[in-house]
Amino acid sequence: MGESESDDVRSWSGPIEQMGDAERRALIDVMTADEGPSVTVTEALRNNWLEIWYQPKIDFKHKCLAGAEALARINHPQLGVLLPGSFLADVDDDAIAELAEHALLVTMSDWVMFEKAGFNLHLAINVPAGVLFRMPVTELVAEYRPKSERWPGLIIEVNEDQIVSDIGLAHEFAAEMRGSAVSISIDDFGAGYSSFSSLRNLSFAELKVDRSFVRDCATDTTNAAICQTAIDLSHRFGSAAVAEGIETQADLQALMAMGCDFGQGVLIAPPMPKERFLDLLHQRNKPRAGAAPAQPGGKLVDRVA
Repeated sequence: MGESESDDVRSWSGPIEQMGDAERRALIDVMTADEGPSVTVTEALRNNWLEIWYQPKIDFKHKCLAGAEALARINHPQLGVLLPGSFLADVDDDAIAELAEHALLVTMSDWVMFEKAGFNLHLAINVPAGVLFRMPVTELVAEYRPKSERWPGLIIEVNEDQIVSDIGLAHEFAAEMRGSAVSISIDDFGAGYSSFSSLRNLSFAELKVDRSFVRDCATDTTNAAICQTAIDLSHRFGSAAVAEGIETQADLQALMAMGCDFGQGVLIAPPMPKERFLDLLHQRNKPRAGAAPAQPGGKLVDRVA
């Protein structure tokens, strides 16, 4: 049997600023644990156990919420909330494609719910390149995209090493997506072995600095140099720099001083079910009827200030 929701740090339900250091560290540990597979993706989809959770993304300049990354979770009736390490290990491409299509459709549907509540957000999903380039993304977006003129589009995150290894397909995909309001984000930048010359002509909206370099960037001179280089490089490409996996206030302040545009991590807010995410939006942002804000006014958490 799994832990009860009240005891499971993965299902934290209190105000984010009341999450203590011990709870935050426990959540970081469980999110990065190398768990063996317990439930298959196919089984979860068949039984409606698969949920899409959202981790807020913060605009450092305006100190407010700018969007969120959609993340898969399995909410098992006996095992509780399962993280990707429990169900994505050794999964085949067919199952990943099924999961990716589900995430794509759910995320677009959830955007409509957020928009009706007064929040116009950029939402992002993560899809492996080998699966993404075989998916009928154009057709799916054309049929299921939100009909609102305010929809800012969808961001699809692809790991750096994967996108460089398939750079030709990446160029074709980016060109095809130009008319579909879908843009590419290069995820885990710095963790692979990218060639800058391969990326220079690729149209992408974001460059996400890998958490291994974000960690201790306030005190580790090597990590700080890599973060600064990645931030400067993204700006030269005309893209936004996003720091992922922010865990400490010192690192957050250092990234802001470096000119990083956006950030996400457990320090700011952990991934959460869409209902809790919507509650957080209402708590921290005041909807503006009739407006089309990319970043709703108001701070998400005091730590960003």
